[in-house]
Amino acid sequence: MNFVLDTSVTMRWFFGDGKPQDLVYAAKVLDAMKDADALVPVTWGLEVANVIAKAEAKGLVTEARSGAFLEMLEGAEIEVDAATFAHALSDTLQLARRYKLSAYDASYLELALRSGMPLATLDEDLQKAARKAGVKKFG
Repeated sequence: MNFVLDTSVTMRWFFGDGKPQDLVYAAKVLDAMKDADALVPVTWGLEVANVIAKAEAKGLVTEARSGAFLEMLEGAEIEVDAATFAHALSDTLQLARRYKLSAYDASYLELALRSGMPLATLDEDLQKAARKAGVKKFG
């Protein structure tokens, strides 16, 4: 089953940190990508780049490690939703307002609602909003 992939899961793959149950979930999502495609809003790439740039600036990771991770992502079945921008100032904004989410997080919820796909996320606020909106959690 295809799903919407949130940055919170993606970055667990990179850092390998967090609660044990979060790491198990992130690994399960990555494993599922052998048989399923992940769909992401256009903002996903910017969010991933931002986290990596900040981690490098703080000396937490090297550019070489980041490069290897980015190669792994390029080989994964991750499809970027071209229509994210068209919904940003309408549906996404309304979801951000309704559920008190950042516009970035609301873009994942909007995409899951529009596509009818479950959402793979570790973000607690986004999980709560998804439940209220009737979006299933992937996995």
